[in-house]
Amino acid sequence: MDTETVRLILLGMITLILSIAVHEFGHAIVAYKLGDRLPKIQGRVTLNPLAHADPIGTLVAPLMFLVMSHGTSLGFGWGKPVMVNPLSFTRKLRMRTAHMLVAAAGPTMNLLLATVLVAVHALLLRFGTLDVTSDFNRFLQYGVGLNVALLFFNLIPAPPLDGGTVVEGLLPDRWIPGFQRYAVYGPFVLMAVIFIPQLRWIIMTPTAWLTNHLYLGAFSIVGMPHAS
Repeated sequence: MDTETVRLILLGMITLILSIAVHEFGHAIVAYKLGDRLPKIQGRVTLNPLAHADPIGTLVAPLMFLVMSHGTSLGFGWGKPVMVNPLSFTRKLRMRTAHMLVAAAGPTMNLLLATVLVAVHALLLRFGTLDVTSDFNRFLQYGVGLNVALLFFNLIPAPPLDGGTVVEGLLPDRWIPGFQRYAVYGPFVLMAVIFIPQLRWIIMTPTAWLTNHLYLGAFSIVGMPHAS
């Protein structure tokens, strides 16, 4: 394994660990703001990556895929799930609505982080303070793409992903029994998207579209053309 591959693997791991921490922090902070003290008690209302890392999902599995792909692919990964106590949620919202908000907070944080990284990237390029061959430039590009991909991946309407909880929170009550019958097959839908290459367009197509438009918007604001 050469030095460049090791650098790519380290860069991929750092980016993923930070992105997962932001995602899980989103779940924890919204649950806490809705009245549930359990995430706070368990030390999850923090951006510290150590609080959110899952030994297998955040470290072993992504590292294995990175090593096998020589630093070019993370495969998939996940963080330690944020535990919540629904009975503690504010009574100002229906429990299903509160669950939906907690679930949506994770992907929303990934979108926010991607937007911040795009803004920083565009500003550094605009003022000529970023070496486009540097690891930091690569980190910014990688971070944007990864967080947008995490956004769309987690919004797949297949329980146990966040998208399943979001859809359940939006459905009329009369449709819930039917959705819950479908939810049993959610893990199989998830595995199909992960392991069947022909289905990856579900994530990759919107990821490419949104990433491109985030950069287009940022470059138009700072006053420079988009460079693909």
